[in-house]
Amino acid sequence: MDTPIKGRFAPSPSGYLHLGNLLAMLLAWLDSRALGGAMVLRMEDLDPVRTRPEYARAIADDLAWLGLDWDEGYPDPAWCQSGRTALYDRAFRTLDDMGLVYPCWCSRAQRLAASAPHPGEPSYDGSCPCAHLTEAERTARIAAGRLPAWKVRVPRQTVTVSDGHYGPYAQDLVRDCGDFIIRRADGIYAYQLAVSVDDMAMGVTRVVRGRDLLSSAPRQAWLIRLLGGTPPAYCHLPLLTGAEGKLSKRLGSLSTQALRRDVTPQALAGHLAFLAGLLPAPEPVTPRELVGIFSWDKVPREDIPIDENTAGL
Repeated sequence: MDTPIKGRFAPSPSGYLHLGNLLAMLLAWLDSRALGGAMVLRMEDLDPVRTRPEYARAIADDLAWLGLDWDEGYPDPAWCQSGRTALYDRAFRTLDDMGLVYPCWCSRAQRLAASAPHPGEPSYDGSCPCAHLTEAERTARIAAGRLPAWKVRVPRQTVTVSDGHYGPYAQDLVRDCGDFIIRRADGIYAYQLAVSVDDMAMGVTRVVRGRDLLSSAPRQAWLIRLLGGTPPAYCHLPLLTGAEGKLSKRLGSLSTQALRRDVTPQALAGHLAFLAGLLPAPEPVTPRELVGIFSWDKVPREDIPIDENTAGL
């Protein structure tokens, strides 16, 4: 029996959606709907400092306004990461029982320095000084009140994902990634573990997101297999870029909330479809009308520059 196709939206409610978020969500929706699949709306609200319930409500409202529906998920709290800690605890214990988890006291600056070798020096070998501490040394640090983050130890293994848009993408877990954090020092589970557990537990079979997350795909596929699941198919898309690179939520003029004051949902959907290469020119259209013409072959692979002041609208 074939596995049911299921895509997902997984925004972080740390601000209002912007044009780049909408492009990713439109393509995720079209990718699943064109294959006859279902959609999930998951709120990635792990960080209580950065995320807010009002942003989650605004995101859901913006998607519905644009014509992007979903079959499961928000506002059911079971589909918000803040309510799924027990699942992450279970996965953490599973990895710990495998002997793959260890505490790390390295600062962010130390981690970045370790992962960026200087010219002429060998590539990062994946090791972390904290991985080699004795039990007595670890106990002393904890007794001194130094709370650690927790890392998972990666094997010397090359993991390849077949991206549906960019083709095969391989990563040597030790050389290109290294041991990575799965739980922060404040107890909040890290992106890599939470996303992997959720995609597996929610039955997600297709993940569509920006190409800036392509490098996360191999380690997430590795984690999912390690935890007994089957990784989804990955399709990454080009980014919308402005003068300073990738668009961010600080660009209020390109937020959906601002755009809704000046354009109709059909005009915005048509503009997004034009940017994605699905239409030869911007014209009003509904997402549903795009399903029959959607193809990854039409979507550009290079990033898409836009005027941050007008976005071409």
